[in-house]
Order: sequence, then C-alpha cells, then structure tokens
Amino acid sequence: GDCPDSLRDNRVLSLDMAAVIAGTKYRGQFEERLKAVMNEIAQNKQVILFIDELHTLVGAGAAEGAIDASNMLKPALARGELQCVGASTLNEYRKYIEKDGALERRFQTVVVEPPSIDETVQILHGLRKKYEDHHRVNIPDETLVAAAKLSERYITDRFLPDKAIDVIDEAGARARLAAQVPPAEVAELKEQLEAINTEKEAAVRDQNFERAASLRDNERDLQAQIRRKQEDWEQRRQSHRPTLGEEEIAFIVSRWTGIPVMRLQEAETSRLLRMEDELHRSVVGQDEAIKALARSIRRSRAGLKDPRRPIGSFIFSGPTGVGKTELARSLAKFLFADTSALIRVDMSEYMEKFSVSRLIGAPPGYVGYEDSGTLTKAVRRKPYSVVLLDEIEKAHPDVFNILLQVLDEGHLTDNYGRVIDFKNTVVIMTSNVGAKDITRGKSLGFAGNDSRGDFERISEKVKEEMGRVFNPEFLNRLDDVIVFHPLGKEHIAKIASILFADVQKRLAEEEITIKLSEAATAFLVDHGHDEHYGARPLKRAIQRYIEDPLSEKILLGEFSKGDEIEVEVSTTEKEKLEFRVLSPAPQA
Repeated sequence: GDCPDSLRDNRVLSLDMAAVIAGTKYRGQFEERLKAVMNEIAQNKQVILFIDELHTLVGAGAAEGAIDASNMLKPALARGELQCVGASTLNEYRKYIEKDGALERRFQTVVVEPPSIDETVQILHGLRKKYEDHHRVNIPDETLVAAAKLSERYITDRFLPDKAIDVIDEAGARARLAAQVPPAEVAELKEQLEAINTEKEAAVRDQNFERAASLRDNERDLQAQIRRKQEDWEQRRQSHRPTLGEEEIAFIVSRWTGIPVMRLQEAETSRLLRMEDELHRSVVGQDEAIKALARSIRRSRAGLKDPRRPIGSFIFSGPTGVGKTELARSLAKFLFADTSALIRVDMSEYMEKFSVSRLIGAPPGYVGYEDSGTLTKAVRRKPYSVVLLDEIEKAHPDVFNILLQVLDEGHLTDNYGRVIDFKNTVVIMTSNVGAKDITRGKSLGFAGNDSRGDFERISEKVKEEMGRVFNPEFLNRLDDVIVFHPLGKEHIAKIASILFADVQKRLAEEEITIKLSEAATAFLVDHGHDEHYGARPLKRAIQRYIEDPLSEKILLGEFSKGDEIEVEVSTTEKEKLEFRVLSPAPQA
C-alpha cells in the first residue's frame, strides 16, 4: 500500500503492561521482565512496540527503592534503540505524561482527530465483512451511510467512528436475536405436546392404558412434526440472512438518545411545514408568536444558521397566563415528541452572585464540587430538549454572561471539565418586562381595538423597554423577542374547550361521557376571564364548578359507568352549574 520502504516488513508488537506486572512478588522481578523485552526488541531492529494506554507506564512497577517502567524505557528511547508508538487520551496525557518532561520530549505528539462522515463510511466498509459474519446479517451500503450520519447528528457525547461502529454492532445483534426466535407454530405444537403428556400421565395413574397408548402415539406424531418444522426453520435460517436496514439503525439511535423512531425517519420538511397547525392545537390567541417561532425554527433546520448554535433562542414577553410556558411545552412535544423534554429553570432562584455555580457546578475546592450543575446535568441527560428559563430578568447579571456562551457557541463546560452540548436544544426565556403596559395598553397607545398595526407598535415599544433592562450583547444573540397578546373572551372560550376536553378524556377512562352546553361554556368564560391573569382563572373555574361537584356526585353513586351527562347552568341557584344524566347506564 502506502507504506514507506523503511517501514516495510516491520512487525508491530503490543506490550501488555498488566501481564508484565502480574505475578511480580519480589523486588527485581518486574525490572528483569521489562529488561528482557527491551533486549529482545533491541536485537531485532524490525520491531515497532505499541503501548496502549501509554500513561500507565508512569508509576508502573514502582516500589520502594525501585524505578518505574517509564524511567527504564527512557534510555532506550533516547538512544534510538526502541521504536515505540503509544496511545493515550488527551486528559490522561496532560495528567501523567506532560508532568514528566523527560518522558514527554522522547515522544512526538500526534493528535488524532475524529474522521469525517465520508471517512467513517470507508472505515465501516472495511469492517462490514467482520460484522456480517459475526451477526449473520447482510449490511448494505445505505445502512453504513445511515449509521455514520445518524450517529454523528444525534449522538453528541461520543466520537466517530466509535459510535457508528457501536450502532452497527448493536443493530446487528438485535437482528440476530430476532432471527433466533423459533416460529409461533413450533411454540404452539410444544404447548400441545405438553398438554398431551400431562393427559397421558393422568391416564396411566387411572390405569386407562388404552387411552395412554393412544396419547403416546399422538405424542410421537407431535414430536416428529416439531422436529421437522425445527429442521426446516434451521435450514431457512442458515440459508437466509436478514438484511440490516436503515430502520434498525434509526431504532438503535432513538433508543440511545430518546428521540422516537418516527421523528428520525419522517421527512423533517413536512413536519416543519405543519408546525403552526400543531402548535395552534394547544396554544390559543398567539398567532404572531407561533409564526415567529416557526419561522426561526425553519431557518435553523434549513441550514441557514450557524450549526454550532442552539436550534433557536427566544425571549417570550407578555402578561401572566397568556400561554408562554404552554407554548414552550407544546414546542417540546412537537420537536421531540415528549413533554418531559422541557427543562424548566426558575431564574428567581439565581438572583445572587454565588448562585451561578448552581447552574454549572461549584469549582474545585468549594462545597458541592462533587454535584453537577442544575442546567448542565439536565441538558447532559436530555441533550434534545427545550430549555425554559422562567422570569429571566430576575437572574443575576453574571448568569447572563454564562448564557452568552450558550447562545453564541452552543456549549457550556461544567465543573468536571465536560463540554455540555446545547446545539440540539431550543432555549426559551420568559420575561414580564412590559407586561403591565401590554395589559393596560394606554401608555403604549393600545386603544382597545386589537388591530395588527396597534400590536406591532406595542411590540416595538416592549422591545425598546427590554433594551433598557438587558445588555445589547445578550439581546443581539437571540433569534427573536416574541411579544404575546393579552387574551380576550373569544380566546378564553377556545381554551375552555381545550381544557374541558381533558376532563372528557379522564372521564372516558371511567366510561362516563360528558358534554358542555353553550350556556355552561359562556358561564365558565365569564367566571374564568381576567385580563390581568390570562387563562389561569379559567383552570380554577373548571376545577371549582365542574371537577369538584362532579367528583362528589361520582363518589355518592349518582353517576356510574355508561352514563351520558350534560352540564347546564343551574336554573334554581345562582353561580352554579348542574349535571343532568341524558341516558343512564342500562341496569344489569
């Protein structure tokens, strides 16, 4: 190949330091073994010594009055008698070898960078035959490409080609185990055989020997059938190897990362194009906010942004109860198919200067150094998530300096020196800056007609106020500042339908059907609308007027499974809803 003539025909021998040290009880035994190895190599010039985990040389074999392996190798390395290649990680190299300057200068450091995706595919081509024979599967070219691309995109805490090889290995093992499961018909025949055997033993105990003889013949027939079917299955299994497809690779990657398989396989473009429709199902009255959010996410996914930065970074500004947190939760469900992919941090807990260490972990020498930071630990466990920083304006200014690195470089370094990757997160910060002005509307020119032009002027003035609260370098790193509308009665009515649907879903588990009349809906809207508190009073109204009395009636036995209930406004009592059974459950 490309091997130089000076290195051609050289042998590469690996030195196992553990085997050299093992069993050396007395002083001088280790030195004698290592000296013998060195003499053997010095006599044969065409040997290159490879030492894996090179840092283990430092201190190996050292005892009181003895020298360690690194000091024994130094003279031979200096004289050029020993051609040696060592492998070590950067952390262990700095920790052990850099401290020994005499050992470090005898080696030429070569930093091996991870290969690219194309180079990884070439490596996988070379390893394909080995894994095909081991797992008895066929691995087509497109599967190798999928393993390299999916592992590089979704598995962020490991390097190529290691993670791609592991994905291929685990997918092959899974396919092999699936192929080893015998057919269902064989399992059925074995169950029949066990039943016949039990019946035959019972016939023998009852001295019904004719019945026992008949069952014995049936038993032999079943055993012959099982034997034939197993032989056929074994022949098919030996002759036919399952093919490892991209679906198996996606399944393994999704199991490692927690992203559902369909999210890896589904065309991302089609999902992103229907993003507004999905978010509108749970968030009402915030069309501009949803559109701005969707535009920014699409720009990021289309490759028009720096890939090192997070998927998106936003400030949500608006009054309380208008859907800021709900939109973040809905976004987590849409992007990652999991509402638990929302990492929520209350920034009012980080108002003091020292509280910065709670986010990323305490430095060495301080109390709590062994504990990871709140934010870094959560993102390390769920690298695909929506990070919600609630009430960001309450945080200490030093916290913003930490966030600058996240927004610009897409990573943080925790107290253990681990780089935590934020490039697959969406960072959302909520703020109440300008919220009173949005609700009041007077000081910002909002005259009661919620027209597009009026709200755009309001948004601009809220952003101006944010410019006075936050530093320009912080706001400049955000994708967008999104201002939320105050909710009107028409929005509260839509939210009431969404919240009541949750009540219907819970009652459906008890096999009870419930529906809300128009008058009852209007009653809930009247009692659940407050321009200062958004939709939160509506939740309390549904709990007070529907859930509480309904639970009492169910416990008292007034409603049972199969009942169809209608909720109406009470005609006899004010401020109350009444429940009427339309079609009671049939009596047993």
